[in-house]
Amino acid sequence: MPDNMSYLFVALFGALVGSFLNVVILRLPEEGASVVFPASHCPACKNDISWYDNIPIFSFILLRGRCRQCGVSISWQYPLVELAMTLLSLALFSYFGLSLLYVIYFVFCAALLAIIFIDLAHQIIPDVISLPGIVLGFVVSFINPFVSWQSSGIGIMVGGGSFYLVAFVYYLLTKRDGMGGGDIKLLAMIGAFLGWQSLPFVIFGSSLMGSIIGIGAMLKQRKGGQTVIPYGPFLAVAAMLYLFFRREIVFLYMRYVLSA
Repeated sequence: MPDNMSYLFVALFGALVGSFLNVVILRLPEEGASVVFPASHCPACKNDISWYDNIPIFSFILLRGRCRQCGVSISWQYPLVELAMTLLSLALFSYFGLSLLYVIYFVFCAALLAIIFIDLAHQIIPDVISLPGIVLGFVVSFINPFVSWQSSGIGIMVGGGSFYLVAFVYYLLTKRDGMGGGDIKLLAMIGAFLGWQSLPFVIFGSSLMGSIIGIGAMLKQRKGGQTVIPYGPFLAVAAMLYLFFRREIVFLYMRYVLSA
């Protein structure tokens, strides 16, 4: 049974990666920006952030959400991403232990978390995350006891192909883009890491969440059918739900099928 130090280690590791993800989320959408250089700095006053003001989660609390130099408010996104990655790291460790599967799905969850916040802010899913993610998901399927390479390969084709078909038909009917290419590539990446078996739940779950949030957005924005909300975050959340609750989802599905 893992001891408390193991949990502390994976929590700290998750928080540190979450801190790096904040840099990725902020800079990746900027053309030509580097996620390595320059060093972390305040977006408002441009002063470098000292190491003691860059401790994940705790520095935000100690600084009361403000820059030490200029006093400008720090976005809540920073501690939220760090906390989310900390909890994901702990959940993966509890589920898989400190194993190959922990490493594989830590990378997967980190990519999904970055996509969620980038898509929410900019309504784009960077190819630099999704395309290497598709390749990586398929490559590691050869050593992944959770997903076979056949399941991963079919997941890529079905995931990307099904959404491409939906987007194509929607465009033919409405002459408007209803789904971006980023969503198509994201579902292909999810299929690569989770296999084709995950796709029915991911599509259904994301559609359900998107419909609920979409109705709320339509009522708030009062734009009717012209309301635009990013779909990537719903796909990412549904993929995480399947990753952690696959057994329960399959059990409920089989129970429904057998009782029908």
